[in-house]
Amino acid sequence: MASDALGERDALTPSTATSRGSIIESFRSCGIGWGRLDKEDLRRRVVISGRLRAAMVAAIRSKDPSIAVAAAVEVEADEELTEAPMVVFVNCRSGGRHGPVLKGRLQELIGEEQVFDLSVVKPSDFVEYGLSCLEMLAKLGDYYAKVTRENLRVVVAGGDGTVGWVLGCLGELYVQNREPVPPTGIIPLGTGNDLSRSFGWGASFPFAWRTAVKRSLYKAITGPVCRLDSWRVIVSMPAGQEVDLPHSLRNLGECTFNQGEDILGELPEKVSSFDGVFYNYFSIGMDAQVAYGFHHLRDEKPFLAQGPIANKLIYAGYTCKQGWFFTPCISDPSLRGLKNILRLSIKKVNCSEWTQIPVPPSVRAIVALNLHNYASGRNPWGNLKPDYLEKRGFLEAQVDDGLLEIFGLKQGWHASLVMVELISAKHLAQAAAIRLEMRGGQWRDAYMQMDGEPWKQPMNRECSTFVEIIRVPFHSLVINGE
Repeated sequence: MASDALGERDALTPSTATSRGSIIESFRSCGIGWGRLDKEDLRRRVVISGRLRAAMVAAIRSKDPSIAVAAAVEVEADEELTEAPMVVFVNCRSGGRHGPVLKGRLQELIGEEQVFDLSVVKPSDFVEYGLSCLEMLAKLGDYYAKVTRENLRVVVAGGDGTVGWVLGCLGELYVQNREPVPPTGIIPLGTGNDLSRSFGWGASFPFAWRTAVKRSLYKAITGPVCRLDSWRVIVSMPAGQEVDLPHSLRNLGECTFNQGEDILGELPEKVSSFDGVFYNYFSIGMDAQVAYGFHHLRDEKPFLAQGPIANKLIYAGYTCKQGWFFTPCISDPSLRGLKNILRLSIKKVNCSEWTQIPVPPSVRAIVALNLHNYASGRNPWGNLKPDYLEKRGFLEAQVDDGLLEIFGLKQGWHASLVMVELISAKHLAQAAAIRLEMRGGQWRDAYMQMDGEPWKQPMNRECSTFVEIIRVPFHSLVINGE
């Protein structure tokens, strides 16, 4: 029955997943219209049997599912099927450092073995060992393991980067033909929380958080499942350069360069490559530089990052400090435009040829956007009128349409007007695939970010660095918390 219900939810589209104002969302998430929520009823719906919980944890710790499976087969216990067996991943660094308290509350509600601290258990280990344990038991005829695996749901307590990390690991199940893929719900603990806003989970975690935890878990049980495009980023740079990668990216090692297209810079003999997946946005330029500065400050002085408001004030400080509003007089303003270091090419829908897109000299940040929400709920692409869409050859933006909206931001004043939605950003293109070619020239580094996870990309004066963005050939599944 639960499996049939999940099948119906999978058929839904994400058109109902709309954003709401942060104030309204906070009040709604604080209990209006929900009444009293029964803790015991919640446990009956989500708790996995003790035998299976122990087997999963043992498989993850030992990194050997077969040992845990052998032990679980020997255990005899009276078990009941649950409606929506659930596991929760918590980023204890998010939420103004209140993550550890939230983790304790979640463990109190559904059990310690179903709540994973991401600093201890990586989602990739859960997929590789924990889920493999259930699958191996199911193949041995364990009916409870089979139903638990089929009906499993995942909740992520963290920011957009954390949610993307977990979605990316779950996406490996498609690659390995290990479906079904568990749908994911969100407890928003980050600064922007744009993924959370887009799927009805709210702009931030509310002040009545103890009750809100139960409400979030109930929504994860009953919410319909929506589809979301995901995009793979592959960065290829001259071998020998070092990059401090965020956890959302993985190093692919060195390989021979095989780019056969028209190239502006010199071709390196060998390249180092890394890749990752994003769900909300990829950006290069000044906005990523500001995010990079904020992340380093948070790591060095965590006591300053005590919540979303404090985080946004720090962001504002970095925005001014790094020249987003005021370009220092000692430097040539024309050198700060991205046009000086990159060439942008795209593939349009149902087209195999690359088309070069001119980058205006004033643009200092380029963003490829998948969702309607960016930078804490703003819509920089805007709600475009049908006449304008037809004139530019654009389609109405959707989260599962196989297209990215590419726009540019100029200086801070332009970005500020875009963020308060007085004007739209500089529309550059809609694309089914993107390629950036970059040469350093007078730039030693470029700054990039995916879903709020920034890094500093070294640039070579002569040889080109390439960034290619292509759509992942399957959809991610996100629970709508509306």
